[in-house]
Amino acid sequence: PHAKLISSLSLLLGTTITISSNHWVMAWTGLEINTLAIIPLISKSHHPRAVEAAVKYFLVQAAASALVLFSSMSNAWATGQWDITQLTHPTSSLLLTTAIAMKLGLVPFHFWFPEVLQGSSLITALLLSTAMKFPPITLLFLTSHSLNPTLLTTMAIASTALGGWMGLNQTQVRKILAFSSISHLGWMAIIIIYNPKLTLLTFYLYTLMTATVFLTLNTTKALNLSMVMTAWTKTPTLSTTLMLALLSLAGLPPLTGFLPKWLIIQELTKQEMTTTATIIALLSLLGLFFYLRLAYYSTITLPPNSTNHMKQWHINKSTSTLTATLASLSVSLLPLSPMILTTI
Repeated sequence: PHAKLISSLSLLLGTTITISSNHWVMAWTGLEINTLAIIPLISKSHHPRAVEAAVKYFLVQAAASALVLFSSMSNAWATGQWDITQLTHPTSSLLLTTAIAMKLGLVPFHFWFPEVLQGSSLITALLLSTAMKFPPITLLFLTSHSLNPTLLTTMAIASTALGGWMGLNQTQVRKILAFSSISHLGWMAIIIIYNPKLTLLTFYLYTLMTATVFLTLNTTKALNLSMVMTAWTKTPTLSTTLMLALLSLAGLPPLTGFLPKWLIIQELTKQEMTTTATIIALLSLLGLFFYLRLAYYSTITLPPNSTNHMKQWHINKSTSTLTATLASLSVSLLPLSPMILTTI
């Protein structure tokens, strides 16, 4: 219990240090604290796969952190500035973009992410795909004015494509969610140069929907598609919640997930990047396919069951209020869009 508490506090501390720092070394310190705090959480099951995941995660994050430090040092060497927003040296900003892409798991540095997620428990996977993405995205937000547009756009389109394409033939739910995370990161990266606030909005809404999905899966203990199928007989309400949250992640109109995609496509068209907008919208159809497949599995298909009584296997466990709140938010935030449109 103490170890868990210390890890959680260190996670909070690391994130806070990174997002509130002005100096590159402080930001780097925060990232390192974060990495070291999540490793015990990944490897806590002592399964060889979990340990492997922790090692992979550590190696990638350590390399990325070293690159962050190197890019800021070369920038300080060239300009004499240690301030995060003053990253003006072109080579440094290229290096930084690469480093943060590694930290986030953007294509072509995405290979570690599905593996690590598959090796960790559902709650750790949730932390990895939401809380651990926040500090790097904040750094991107702070340096967005000096980043390389071509590199970011290429990475973003590749991430959306690969995230959708690799997720198609997966049966493990955590891997599917990892690829979904990669394609969402593509959406965030493509808009960060033109409208950084929109990236943050996309990230918040993505966190909301992913948290709903992971918490629902954690309650039903479903790890692959067949377990998602059998969960319907036990907890129909949770399965319905899962379906709605997944469709929201896919970005279908009456749900929350449609809002960031709509705003991003609108912003890209304003910037006269209609081709890019069309490409990224078409690529998200790949993602839509596997979300629909998951949603379909979670509600419609029932495995052949020998029980005459559908209701007899119900788990008498009330859904936590947190899951319920997150679920309602991840389904019904779309009507707020006029308010958001005025602030962005």
